[in-house]
Amino acid sequence: MPQRTTFEVNGAAIRRIRKNRGMEMSDLAHLVGITPNYLSRIETGSRRHLRPTKYTAVRDHLGATDDQILADGEDPQQRTT
Repeated sequence: MPQRTTFEVNGAAIRRIRKNRGMEMSDLAHLVGITPNYLSRIETGSRRHLRPTKYTAVRDHLGATDDQILADGEDPQQRTT
């Protein structure tokens, strides 16, 4: 079965968790391997999808769970084509 291509994320939740952890946007972006500008677009909702490797990196570096940062209705176990 094919692997999913993107995860729809809740950018506001990512921002809230990042700030609660005392992490700067540039620090998280560097750890994940994306630009601060791209992370800003994720956090503000102008971009809503992350590829699996970037999604996992964001989740792990924030110490967050899927339930905390996935968009409503998004299932991390669901496989897509």
